[in-house]
Amino acid sequence: MLNYQQTIFSNEFISGYGLHTGKKSKLTFKPAPINTGIKFIRTDLKNKPIVDASLANLDKTNRRTQLKKNNVIVQTTEHLLAAIKGLEIDNLFIEIDSDEVPILDGSSKLFCEVLLKAGIKQQNSTRKILKVTRNYYYKDTDTGSEYILKPCNEFKIDVQINYNSKVLQKSSATLDNISDFNKISDARTFVFLHEIKNLFEQGLIRGGNLDNAIVFVEEKVNSKELLKLAKIFNKNDINVSEQGILNNVKLRYDNEPARHKILDIIGDLALCEFYIQGHLRVVRPGHKSNISFAKKLIQIMKKEVPIYDPNQTPVKDIHQIMDMLPHRPPFLLIDKIMELSSNHVVGIKNVTMNEEFFNGHFPGAPVMPGVLQIEAMAQAGGILLLSTVPDPENYLTYFMKIDKVKFKQKVLPGDTVVFKSELISPIRRGICHMFGQAFVGDKLVMEAELMAQMKKVK
Repeated sequence: MLNYQQTIFSNEFISGYGLHTGKKSKLTFKPAPINTGIKFIRTDLKNKPIVDASLANLDKTNRRTQLKKNNVIVQTTEHLLAAIKGLEIDNLFIEIDSDEVPILDGSSKLFCEVLLKAGIKQQNSTRKILKVTRNYYYKDTDTGSEYILKPCNEFKIDVQINYNSKVLQKSSATLDNISDFNKISDARTFVFLHEIKNLFEQGLIRGGNLDNAIVFVEEKVNSKELLKLAKIFNKNDINVSEQGILNNVKLRYDNEPARHKILDIIGDLALCEFYIQGHLRVVRPGHKSNISFAKKLIQIMKKEVPIYDPNQTPVKDIHQIMDMLPHRPPFLLIDKIMELSSNHVVGIKNVTMNEEFFNGHFPGAPVMPGVLQIEAMAQAGGILLLSTVPDPENYLTYFMKIDKVKFKQKVLPGDTVVFKSELISPIRRGICHMFGQAFVGDKLVMEAELMAQMKKVK
């Protein structure tokens, strides 16, 4: 898995019809700067409102993943988001002139092709990764879906499906590495014939046809019913294969439905806005359960200890930090920035015995003062805030509030403190509200909520 963010080289577009609305829409993909994330831009609406691909904007999970922000909707996003995540693209503007992403052939393949045509380029900023260090288990009691997440050097995913169906047998699929996404990208969505009537009554699948979905048939269908289906799907005739699939559609793989479920999971988990370094096993997945697990991952991310590799090149070294912050020794308390995204930062402080403050703070039993731990955390947060402007050297950051501070362990000479801070809410009008944690090894030594404001001084 790559450690650096990526976007595309050039603009590209693709058009098609929405699965549920039946409306035609055009998508235009455009490169985006570091820490932008994935943003949908509704070009058909006044002021071209933006909907971020984020869990914060999740609206519905009924047979598709729908996003909504300020009453602006973008639906059926999962296959496109799976393609973006599968190609390891972090930052992208997606202009869309309708409220639904086109279904195309029911897979991610055509999205991948157009994004690869645009070209993928690496950017000079690390991406946010959840490095799984212990086992996690989650079960959705409503659906029975199970999710097991274990440590692994790459993102690996196994899926098992079982619909207790005569025609869709119990099966499984595996993706050993996100770089192998092409092995599942062409797996199409599927539905059972008995579900179609109900979906139509709900106002869904208005754009569905036999070219963008596999339809499994469990019961015998008489000629009268086949004529009705032909009308619904705009076909001259409809028939059922011996394998129980409408119109003799051939599966691309024996386990194509299981492969498609991996695709759906990747698309839904993209809303977490970070990559997973771990082995995920899922039994009986679905959009609703995937999103419930995604919310669980957000909680895991907050508790997971950031792994500090001293051999890794920092995102910002001490010289780059001093280019952004006005602080200087002995009041410069951050040595490196190891991770930096649009909503989080990880900074390093190496505590040594020759620190100025140890001369007067318990000289016989030196302990790093708690207020300086908070200041070090704030300086790391200042890098996050200042990275949102093109000329950070012309700004200063000021504390507005410190809340819910807890000191849990002493910080001593020789310790390496890892400060991890995440935004509690988006940065608005130069105000940053974040939750920070400080770790020494695998121990949490301090946590706090901080609020600061950035003001221009030149």
